[in-house]
Amino acid sequence: MAGKMINKMMGFLGLEDDLEEDIEEEETKKGENEKIVNDFAEVDPIVNNKRQNKVVSIHTTIAAKVRIVKPTTYEEAADICDELKNRKIIVINTTGLEIRIAQRLLDFMGGASYALGGNLEEIEKGIYILSPSSVEVNSDLKNELSGKGIFGWK
Repeated sequence: MAGKMINKMMGFLGLEDDLEEDIEEEETKKGENEKIVNDFAEVDPIVNNKRQNKVVSIHTTIAAKVRIVKPTTYEEAADICDELKNRKIIVINTTGLEIRIAQRLLDFMGGASYALGGNLEEIEKGIYILSPSSVEVNSDLKNELSGKGIFGWK
């Protein structure tokens, strides 16, 4: 009886109809959400379970090219560095240059080789080797060259 009285009070206040409408709205929203969920097509997962191999062949057959350069002006520095960008080994003979120009040239090439991950080493006085990051210059060869001269003609 108490339930009937509460329903009458709610009806008198106009709350009973709102409660029923709220319940109906919630049910329709749930039905719409279910429709939306069902409208999606099946999608393959983004995650790929296959592991990619990071194996690099040691037996590469890339022939290293060496260029021997005897620059006469500072302006040739950019051309020499372009050769380094193309992964070539460059032997530079600065004996024919003024000391000040040779120093500027070597500063430029040293900066470029650092930026490209390469290396600039002195073989003997006035003779330098500029190598890309993929090439390692063995110090035994460097010591042998400095002992005999660049071409072994002493």
